[in-house]
Amino acid sequence: MIGKLQGRLEYRSTDHVMLMVGGVGYVVYCNERTLASMPNVGEAAALYTDLLVREDLLQLFGFTTLAEKEWHRLLMSVQGVGAKAAMAIMGTLGEAGLSRAIAMGDWNSVKAAKGIGPKTAQKVVIDLKDKAPAIMAMGGSVHDALGQTAAVADDVIDDGDDAGTQSAPQVASMSTQSEALSALGNLGYAPQDAASAVAQASDQGAQDTGELIKAALKLLAPKG
Repeated sequence: MIGKLQGRLEYRSTDHVMLMVGGVGYVVYCNERTLASMPNVGEAAALYTDLLVREDLLQLFGFTTLAEKEWHRLLMSVQGVGAKAAMAIMGTLGEAGLSRAIAMGDWNSVKAAKGIGPKTAQKVVIDLKDKAPAIMAMGGSVHDALGQTAAVADDVIDDGDDAGTQSAPQVASMSTQSEALSALGNLGYAPQDAASAVAQASDQGAQDTGELIKAALKLLAPKG
């Protein structure tokens, strides 16, 4: 099993790259987000990889983080989701977006991925609800998706005389976020837009349902 490749980026295409490792060129298929994060051709690069083995095909898929690789494997455990569909979902939502969609039951966000229909999107959310938290924790995004913990920041504030730490803001609970999301849905906002606004409002410190809705509405208001 090839779990990780580290070498030089030989070239990139629209859906794959070639990594030169020890004189051997490995073709690795990547989603849009991963491709965008890759360095320039000729520079050092590394990818976690997953090898798909079929009777007539050996295909490597590449990821920037181990958590992203595990998400890919977890998505493929859902009936009807193959490697291509899993890559499309990760490319559209990313780790944090997929975590939030599953935590909030927001299958419409999953459906936004190319080639993913409503039935498959719903199955992803339902099947992975109990399996996802472990991978969310790996990626460090569980606090964004579930609202169970605060982001921990050890920023030292030094004014020349005193030093201290700035505590991380608390985020709203999952149930509170769900209530706010439901209210915004009743007001006609798209689930994906509502989920993003609620998560952002929570990150900014809104705690109860009323605060979340008010802050989210400001974020959703037309600009200009």
